Amino acid sequence: MKFLEQPPRFFFFTGKGGVGKTSLSCATAMQLAGQGIRVLLVSTDPASNIGQVFGQAIGNTITHINGVPGLSALEIDPQQAAQQYRERIVGPVRGTLPDDIVNGIEEQLSGACTTEIAAFDEFTALLTDSALTADYDHIIFDTAPTGHTIRLLQLPGAWSDFLEADKGDASCLGPLAGLGKQRAQYKAAVEALADAQRTRLILVARAQPAALREVARTHEELAGIGLSQQYLVINGVLPPEEAAHDPLAAAICAHERTALDAIPEVLKTLPRDRVALKPFNLVGLDALRQLLVTTASQAPSTHAAPAVLVLDAPSLSALVDGIAEDGRGLVMLMGKGGVGKTTLAAAIAAELSHRGLPVHLTTSDPAAHLSETLSGALDNLTVSRIDPHIETERYRQHILATKGARLDAEGRALLDEDLRSPCTEEIAVFQAFSHIIREAGRKFVVMDTAPTGHTLLLLDATGAYHREIARQMAGTGLHYTTPMMQLQDPRQTKVLIVALAETTPVLEAANLQADLRRAGIEPWAWIINNSIAAAAPNSPLLRQRASHELREIDAVATRHARRYAVVPLLKEEPVGVDRLLELTARPSLITERA
Repeated sequence: MKFLEQPPRFFFFTGKGGVGKTSLSCATAMQLAGQGIRVLLVSTDPASNIGQVFGQAIGNTITHINGVPGLSALEIDPQQAAQQYRERIVGPVRGTLPDDIVNGIEEQLSGACTTEIAAFDEFTALLTDSALTADYDHIIFDTAPTGHTIRLLQLPGAWSDFLEADKGDASCLGPLAGLGKQRAQYKAAVEALADAQRTRLILVARAQPAALREVARTHEELAGIGLSQQYLVINGVLPPEEAAHDPLAAAICAHERTALDAIPEVLKTLPRDRVALKPFNLVGLDALRQLLVTTASQAPSTHAAPAVLVLDAPSLSALVDGIAEDGRGLVMLMGKGGVGKTTLAAAIAAELSHRGLPVHLTTSDPAAHLSETLSGALDNLTVSRIDPHIETERYRQHILATKGARLDAEGRALLDEDLRSPCTEEIAVFQAFSHIIREAGRKFVVMDTAPTGHTLLLLDATGAYHREIARQMAGTGLHYTTPMMQLQDPRQTKVLIVALAETTPVLEAANLQADLRRAGIEPWAWIINNSIAAAAPNSPLLRQRASHELREIDAVATRHARRYAVVPLLKEEPVGVDRLLELTARPSLITERA
């Protein structure tokens, strides 16, 4: 594997949920440790499952991995890190400052930005404090810091004085308030990430157009802030020999070849590796040892898949029946990138429109391509896109023209810099989002949301706006409705969580559901998309993969979802109105838990 040649001290594996970055980081750690090298594997993923992969508890302390001499692991808990970070800032002033001021500080530090920065706060020590990692030759991180976080840490040092002078507007700078004393450490951490001699970023993707577009954006974002030493790993490529006697396998192989032939230009110059799809779950030491082996091996497979797989699960059409009963409302599809939210949102909108109901289909995902997915028109259906760049520039110009008009040149320059922070985009998108969802009182609004992290930031902005309006309206006796109140009302909003029938996507979807419930939003249903088991494959490898899906589908059905549906993996991509309508044309009874 090219990405393992002349290994640097630090490895970062990054990619969206379900592409296999945890499996690859664990297998890499094992391979290096097998050479007699001392390795520390660190997960910064909120849905970390490296303990499950290795079959032992790990947690937030460095733990030796049983059966792998020289390998230790650590799972950084972002929520715990965020709580400790908040307390470090709020603790010294609690009881000293008035309660309303303390509450205001805590409110600033309650969002996803704080969690992201706190996690970065945790692992920067591993990048910069040699005493902490002196026992290890290599440090491998599962989930790299995002360009969003690093961009925040690159804001000018003058932001602290700017905040104290109360010249800013709503932005991500609040969560940065506790970083002043550690700016030198963060600067050193960013320098370490950008040093090709010390750090290698491995971009993990699947051989799918959407996944490759996503990783191309990640490449450009990280390269734009100096993290240029990147390698590309295409994971889970179906071996061509599986196509011989299975139309589904043949179609998958053809789609993967097409996707790789059309790989984005910015990725073509990166060193590239290809890892074959395995028939077994990547759990346990034997399975991990086989992942990076280039020759085919069935060794970790303990039993063959059944010759015939029977999956009795509700279909998407049953969910649409339940949605259509209300005649109007907001339908939001949420989940990690790459699970197929855009396709499913388009299918649901097309079916509702086909039934004669008025529908507005929109997206807040900068990567979405609704027009290509629909590839046609329907009566009663309008399509729009909340363009983050347009909305952000509109918001920036508004703030500069209002608050900026009262500032001197220095203050205006700092305000302009503040408004270039990543959270400005979230606020601007929130305003556009709020405008669109008002339509749900008279028609269906089907919304394809951005990947989970961006969606949670959007919900943070929604919640903060609600709390501010509630504070202002307290005691007035006036009636008011905020976007958050609409999201929390099941009569007005149905949230559909989209996942794949794989361990990590289901864990991440369960965590998203927990986040939503903490915000007072109860998801209405889950959709398991692109299920191999529901497609009844003939390929031996795909049948084994399908048999492993059954456990994850059962977990969704029995533990996570009140309602759910399973959508099969299709031979042809569902592009165009006719194929989208086929997704909702499979009658089935819906299963619902009390």
